Amino acid sequence: MDRPAVLAMADRVTAPGATLAIMGDGSLWTHTAPWTTALRELIQSYLGAERRAGTTGAYAAPGRRYEDDLAESPFSEVEERHFPFRRVWTPDKVIGYLRSTSFARPDLFGDRYPRFEAEARALLEQHAATKDGLVEDGVFDVLLARRPGGAR
Repeated sequence: MDRPAVLAMADRVTAPGATLAIMGDGSLWTHTAPWTTALRELIQSYLGAERRAGTTGAYAAPGRRYEDDLAESPFSEVEERHFPFRRVWTPDKVIGYLRSTSFARPDLFGDRYPRFEAEARALLEQHAATKDGLVEDGVFDVLLARRPGGAR
């Protein structure tokens, strides 16, 4: 995404007192529980070490933080909020989630997808049966950005 262009467009189309919110909580790819590590390793055994992204490429981390882009934009007054959460997953929910991601969507696996899904489901069921289960403890981060003084 061209962040400066998006921020310039937001400046054109929002009211003077508008607040822009950028939020997210990561993904199971970056979560570090034993079950997510094992799942990521399984995905990598099929697709290689690089994290897939988009329709054809590998994921590249942004070169800059969102806070830096906001500091150079009309929305330079930034507040951060952090909300801890706990998600308890089931094997079916994880499989559904994986199907919707750019790093483990079915077409990446080609005709190997049924075998991958069966292995992923077995791995997830094994981890779900442990004391810790399929738990994701994370933080939902929110950046609230405004124009200084609400000016345009």
